[in-house]
Order: sequence, then structure tokens, then C-alpha cells
Amino acid sequence: MCGIVGAIAERNVVPVLMEGLRRLEYRGYDSAGLAVRNASARLQRIRSVGKVAELQHMLDGASVEGPLGIAHTRWATHGMPAERNAHPHMSGEQVAIVHNGIIENHAELRADLQAQGFAFSSDTDTEVIAHLLAGLLGQGQGICEATRSAISRLVGAYALAVISPDDPERMVVTRAGSPLVIGVGVGENFIASDVFALLPVTQQFIFLEEGDIAEIRRDGITVFDAEGNPVEREIRTSQLSSANAEKGQYRHFMLKEIFEQPGVIAETLEGRIHKGRLLEQSFGHVAQELFDRTRAVQIIACGTSYHAGLVARYWLEEAGIPCQIEVASEFRYRKTVVQPDTLFVTISQSGETADTLAALRAAKRAGYIGSLVVCNVPESSLVRESDVALMTRAGPEIGVASTKAFTTQLVALRLFTLALAKRRGLSAAEEREWVEELQALPRQVEVVLKLSDAIEQMAQSFADKHNALFLGRGTFYPIALEGALKLKEISYIHAEAYPAGELKHGPLALVDERMPVVCALPDDPLLEKVLSNLQEVRARGGELFLFSDKKVHIPLDRYQNLTLDDICPGTAPIVYTIPLQLLSYHVAVLKGTDVDQPRNLAKSVTVE
Repeated sequence: MCGIVGAIAERNVVPVLMEGLRRLEYRGYDSAGLAVRNASARLQRIRSVGKVAELQHMLDGASVEGPLGIAHTRWATHGMPAERNAHPHMSGEQVAIVHNGIIENHAELRADLQAQGFAFSSDTDTEVIAHLLAGLLGQGQGICEATRSAISRLVGAYALAVISPDDPERMVVTRAGSPLVIGVGVGENFIASDVFALLPVTQQFIFLEEGDIAEIRRDGITVFDAEGNPVEREIRTSQLSSANAEKGQYRHFMLKEIFEQPGVIAETLEGRIHKGRLLEQSFGHVAQELFDRTRAVQIIACGTSYHAGLVARYWLEEAGIPCQIEVASEFRYRKTVVQPDTLFVTISQSGETADTLAALRAAKRAGYIGSLVVCNVPESSLVRESDVALMTRAGPEIGVASTKAFTTQLVALRLFTLALAKRRGLSAAEEREWVEELQALPRQVEVVLKLSDAIEQMAQSFADKHNALFLGRGTFYPIALEGALKLKEISYIHAEAYPAGELKHGPLALVDERMPVVCALPDDPLLEKVLSNLQEVRARGGELFLFSDKKVHIPLDRYQNLTLDDICPGTAPIVYTIPLQLLSYHVAVLKGTDVDQPRNLAKSVTVE
């Protein structure tokens, strides 16, 4: 969730750094700071706890400017939110650095550096890097050589930017496990952890690869690979607009946001998994203590977020963690019995959902061990009032019908489940399998998005319908609920979802040749049960619309089906969400409804 910005130019770079920080605020942070090399060849550093606006207030009362600088927004991991822990970190006057990621061997490095006489002023893992660099610079190494030597001692994930007052001509950056991009200008160059931070100053970008080190100068950029060899990295032109809310090539924001999902899923994973492991420290400085104490979970949410919580309940209970889930509007008005050592979890895209916020406030008086929120808006009330915030990184979602916010919630909840599962005996091999499935997600979603045209053809059969049923079993029952919700939200077709096994207990009375029935068919242990339920639908003349794994044989007649390839079982509910989103979208377009702003609905429900 941390953000990096840096610049080297002939002009004062402070305005560029501050605008970059503002554009990274969606990622989540609790402190901010910057350091610049000024005209007196000294490093000036300003840091503040709180929002970027507070940092700007401090700058307004100071004289800070220079042509070379770095800036950072920090989400506390090692050490509480405090000015001493905010970035940039310095070692005397020799070097300033900003860092995203987790240094796993920081304790060992700290002890070694303290033995050498270095004094630490923060609780962070990052400060060890600054002192490592200072020691190497003191031995006569240049800034690039010192960076290469320092990172050879680091274990973990990092994106790192380094400046020194003794070297006004360059900034050095490197990355392993955390993203970093170089913005290419004319007579000036920039770096950031996210392209969006630099769109006001450039559309040209170099994306560093794992292990790369780069020297950034005003008049050029030199990139070295992990072995120290000079390499050429492609300069790419971004198609993103500096305006935050533009549809670009897409007809609707909803379609744009559906197609953004591979990128935002990857962004939600960045810095949280690395080399087959979960980087649990990325959840924040109090998370580990809470997770150690957690014996059960209570999830509260509304709407789409509630469906994400339903999926998480299956995941958590499969991992041996008792879980209850309830819609916030019901939970807040009834008496509850809190089981010992229960963690209270809320889920909300906006972080301002009135019922969920009220439930959280009530929970603080009810005896839960603590609270965690899964949210997309870092400055929101739920984030501010929860003990731990697990931020999704979906970016702004304009369409009222949530798409990318839902899938990133599921990704965040899968990471949360993994953290608790490790405390229930999940082996290192099993952890690696979970991580590999998560890492495969962006590619799998990209493949499914290629079915959009075929799904548009399938939607032709929906346009004249007034009702629809969605079926699912296990983790796919909540996905059926979400599919039905999307269809009713934007197309105004009455749609309901049921556990497939419940079909014969009432809903089957609705099935005839005018009733479309939608179902996902993953290759899982419940497949034969679901196929049996679908036989009941066909026997009553129901029209089937299926999305199946390519390995699944469907022994039915008269159905429409699209196959999905190579879907990992643990994350399959996330992938199968995508075709249901596309089906709803294309049906709504055919019906001519207002896709992005459906009637009677609001993006953030801030009233009861």
C-alpha cells in the first residue's frame, strides 16, 4: 500500500513529488514525507503523520526546494505510525531512501549495524538499508555500486530509491518483489511505484524487471539486470489518462472496470506475496498480534461485499477457522453472543457504508478481540476506525455495479485466510500452492476476458427475458448470488440465486421454457451433484446458460456453454465471476438501460 515518487530535473521537483503522492493516496497510508537535495548541496527532509495534506501544510511553512528528490506514503508495518518511522529514512547526511516492501532479515542486519556504531532512530526495517548504504558510501563506493552491494544482503521484497547529497547527478532505484516504474521525460526523469502518479508529467514509461537496478539522470537512464549487466528495457507509452475518471476506449465505466481486473488483482497482490510465501507484515503493524489471538471470525458486510464474505466463510472453514457472516443491517439490531477470541471483519468498497460502520461501532463494545476491514478507500471511516485495514487496490470504481472492487475483495480475503490457515498448520508446500494460484490469477482473468464477444452473443437470448435463476454449490453459491445481483442491478431483469440442491424445494416450480438458468460448472467435487440438478431444469424445459471448465463433460441436451481453461481450484470462484459480470453487462446494453448509473441505486450507501 506504500507509494514511491521521485524526480530529477532542472526545475524544483517538490510540486511533482507532492502531486504524485496525492495520486497515490488511494493505495492506503498513514504517514508521508519527502527529501530533496537543495542548492546548498544538503538534504532537506519533511515528514508527517497523517495525510498528504498535512505534509503540504508543513511545506507551506518551510523553504524546501531542489532539482532532485524522493517522496513516500507509508502504511505502517514495522513500527507504529509516527514521524520517526515515516519515510524517507536517512543515515546522517550521507543518504536518503524510500522503500516499499518487507525486509525479512532486518533484525539480524540491525544488530550487525549497531555493533558497527550506527544509531537507529526508527522502528522500521527500512532504516537498516540507509545505514548499510552509508557504510558502503563511506568506504568509497559510488551510489550505484553501494546499492548493488546493499541489496545483496537483503532478504525479502523491496522497491527502493536512493539519493545522496554528494551525487547531484543521479538517483538509483531497484526492485525485487515490489513494483517500480521509470517515467521518461525531456531533460528530466521520474520514478514511482504506480504509473498513475506520473501521468501529469509523462506518458512514457520503463517497467523495471525483477532484480533490476537503474541509474536515473536528467539526461538519461541506465538499467542493469540482476547480474549487473547493462540491459535495454522497452519504453512504453501509457494509454491511461491523467484524468482519474475517463472511459477511454470503453463504452461504459463498468466495461472498463471489468477489463481492469487483471491489473488491479496484480496490484492487490504486489508486496504481499513473494517467492512462494505470504508477506504477512504487509497487513500492518498490529495484524500479527490479532491473527495470533484469532480463534474465530465474524464477517459483516452489505450487498456485493456480503457475497465476498460468503466466499471467505467457505475458505476460512475449510482452513479450520470457525466463521459467521451476517448482513450489517440485521446484525446491528439484534443481540449477539460473541465467542471467545473472535476477530470482527468488515468488508466495504467505499468504507462509508452506514450499516457496516454502525455494526463496527457496536462491535467495539461487544467483546471482540479486534477489528479488520477490507476496503478500497484509504481515508474512509471504516479504515480509520478499524484496528487493521487490508486495502484492496482496485483504484476508483465509477460504475455503481461493483466489479473490480468485488474481485479484489476476494483476493484480499484469500490472503487473510492464508494468514490464519498458517496458524492452523498449513504446510510450507501448501502455502506455496496457495501463493502460486494467486499469482496465476491475473493471467487467468485475462484469458476469460477474451470471451467477451462470445458472451455478447449469448446475451442475445436474455434480452427479452423478465426473470432468471442462478445456481451454484459450495463457494459457487455466493458467486451465483453475485451474478444474479449484477443482472438485476443493471438490466432490471428479476434474477434470483439458489444453492443448486435447493432447486427441488420450491424454485423448480418457476422453471419452464421462458426461464433462463445460469450456472458455473467448475471441475470440483460437487460437479456431479450440480449436473444432476441441471438435469431437473432440462426436464422442465428450462434454458441453460453454462460456464464450464474445459475438462467437464456435460451430459445434457439443448444448452449454451462457454469453456474456461486452466482454472486453479482455490481461486476458481474469482475467475468464474468474470463471465457473469460480462453477461450482465451485455444484457443491460441490449436492453438499453443506464449501465453505469442504474435507477434507484447509489455507489456508496451512507444512509441507513
